[in-house]
Amino acid sequence: MSLIASFTKRSKLNSTIKQTEQARKSEGGTADNLFKGAYQGYSEVLLDDPLRADALYNWGFALLHQAKTKTGDEAVEIYQDAINKFAFCLLINPNYLAAAINGGVAYMDLARLTEAKPNDKVYDLAKKQFETANSIQSGTASYNLACIYALRNDQDACLNALENAKARGSLPVLAEEIINDPDLINVKEQPWFIAFIEPLNKKPEAEPEQAVVSEEIITEEAIKE
Repeated sequence: MSLIASFTKRSKLNSTIKQTEQARKSEGGTADNLFKGAYQGYSEVLLDDPLRADALYNWGFALLHQAKTKTGDEAVEIYQDAINKFAFCLLINPNYLAAAINGGVAYMDLARLTEAKPNDKVYDLAKKQFETANSIQSGTASYNLACIYALRNDQDACLNALENAKARGSLPVLAEEIINDPDLINVKEQPWFIAFIEPLNKKPEAEPEQAVVSEEIITEEAIKE
């Protein structure tokens, strides 16, 4: 960050702190509006700080994996900490795709850990994160959304999400991973699901005497278990 940018942010922060002090001395709607303006000011101070966003994302990513090694209340606490880190990352950089996806993954893991019902709010929060990811890069979290729809037995939405994931290249690599995914247990015996899986099981035939040069495309991969 340049010296000028740093000075501008400091000035903005000081102004926002004063607005917060004014809000604390006010009442009712006036106070609410001042607090709202202050929150926007804090958001603007944090916005577009790539290093801080990366640090928060990777901190959350580490917490997410640590939580997987724990149980009970300790795991719940660590998952929530990871979720908070991803949320702050997105506050700084609203287009941080991996933070949106893994924020949803953390909510899904938390739902499983706490044995939440499919219509529980925690699944709504996961769904919102995956929808955010799709708004950043279309289709990247469609498979994750398909899993939520399957858990809720919303079969039409599940199929549409799977088709979207297939079209965008975000399905798991192996068809077996999809078939054995416990989140899809409600739909795996459905004719439409079997028809969807069938072509995925077929290996493409090799074309002899034809040299093919493929360009490697590197994309961010969502964690899905």
